[in-house]
Amino acid sequence: MAAMQPLILMLVMFAVFYFILIRPQVKRQKHHQSMLSALKKGDMIVTRGGLVGKIAGVKERELTIELQEKVRVRVMRSHVETKYEAGAADGKESSTKAA
Repeated sequence: MAAMQPLILMLVMFAVFYFILIRPQVKRQKHHQSMLSALKKGDMIVTRGGLVGKIAGVKERELTIELQEKVRVRVMRSHVETKYEAGAADGKESSTKAA
């Protein structure tokens, strides 16, 4: 039985690492991949570099985003961080301004 204790301890540690570190990361990656595949023209996005813009064109691996009127930038699809919800950000700013 004493010879089995290190093996059991290693299995328990692996299980803890799996449920605390590996599984949540895989879920985040799947969610991010589904978000990237669902992007379409007209969506507001935020890139990893912090640019916020509206998608003006969609290709297989590349997006054209419009930062301002007639200012367009091509960005790799993999560099999109998230969709931008203007209502959520505006709500926070307006509540702090009103106070």
